[in-house]
Amino acid sequence: MDVTGQFIHNEDVTGTEDTTPSAAPEYETVEGADPAHAKHPWQRYVALGDSFTEGIGDPDPSRPGYHRGWADRIAQELANGTENFAYANLAVRGRLIRQIRDEQIAPALELKPDLITLCAGGNDVIRPGSDPDETARVLDTMVQLLATTGATIVLFNGPDVRDTPVMGSIRGKVAIFNENVRTVAARYDAVVADMWSLRELTAKEMWDEDRLHFSALGHHTIARMVLDTLNVPHDLDPVQPQPPVERSWREARVDDAVWARHHLFPWVLRRLRGRSSGDNITAKRPNIEPLFGGSMPPGGGSEESEESTP
Repeated sequence: MDVTGQFIHNEDVTGTEDTTPSAAPEYETVEGADPAHAKHPWQRYVALGDSFTEGIGDPDPSRPGYHRGWADRIAQELANGTENFAYANLAVRGRLIRQIRDEQIAPALELKPDLITLCAGGNDVIRPGSDPDETARVLDTMVQLLATTGATIVLFNGPDVRDTPVMGSIRGKVAIFNENVRTVAARYDAVVADMWSLRELTAKEMWDEDRLHFSALGHHTIARMVLDTLNVPHDLDPVQPQPPVERSWREARVDDAVWARHHLFPWVLRRLRGRSSGDNITAKRPNIEPLFGGSMPPGGGSEESEESTP
C-alpha cells in the first residue's frame, strides 16, 4: 500500500512537549480506488479499540441510550453505493491496550477484514506513571498480528491536548506515543489518521461535557478526517462550532466544580475500587454484517454504566 508523507523509522522515539506544528499539515492519504469508477476497495471493515471507537460522547438521537461515533459514521459512508459492505465494531469503553490485545485481536482475525481501524493506548497514556514507549511496544505486537490479514490498517495518534482542561499536563507523553505510532505504522505499512494535526479538535465544542471524550461534533469531524485520509469521497460536510460564550472566572469555576462532582470523583472512585466503565459491557457489533444486519445497527451499545471513565 502506498502512503504519502514521511514516517519516522527509529525503534523508540522520545519526543518533547513542544511539538506543535507551525501550521497544520495536510492529511496523509492512501491511494485508493479511482473515485470515478469505485468509491473505495473495501467490503469488510472491523473497528477495534476503547470508548473512542465505541462512540462514547456521541449519543444516537434516534436511539436513546445508544452511541454512534466516528467509526459508525465512516461505516455508513463506506456502505453507500458499495454492494455487500459489512461492518463490525469490537471496541469497548475503558479498555487498556493489553485488554484490547487479549480480547479483540483474535476475534478480529476470524472476521477476515480487508479494512481495520485500531485506536489503542490512550487509556494507558493518561494514567499517572505510564510509559508511552512500553505502550507502543504492545501496539507493535498487535499490528504485527493484524498485518497478517493483508488488510488496510489505520492507526490513530492522539490529539494535541495542550488546551484541554484535564489532559494538558500529559501533552508530552501524548507526543512521545504519537511518534511511536508513526514508527509502528511505517514498519507494517499502516496508515496514520492524524488527530494531532486536526486543529479543529482544540475547540471546546469538540469535547463531551466529561472533558475526556469527544462530542458528536468531534466524532463527526474525526470521521471526515479518516475518510479524507483514506481518499474516500463522502457526504460529511464540515461543521464549525459556535463561537465560545464569554464566561466570568466565577462561572468557569462553578463549571469546574460541577464537572468534578459528576465526572472526576466517580472516575477516581472507580479507579480505587478497581472498576471500569467497561465492566459488564460487550461490543456493540461483534459480528461482521451488513450495516443494518441482524445484531446491532450503527449507534448500538447501551449506556449501562457511566461514561466518564476513559
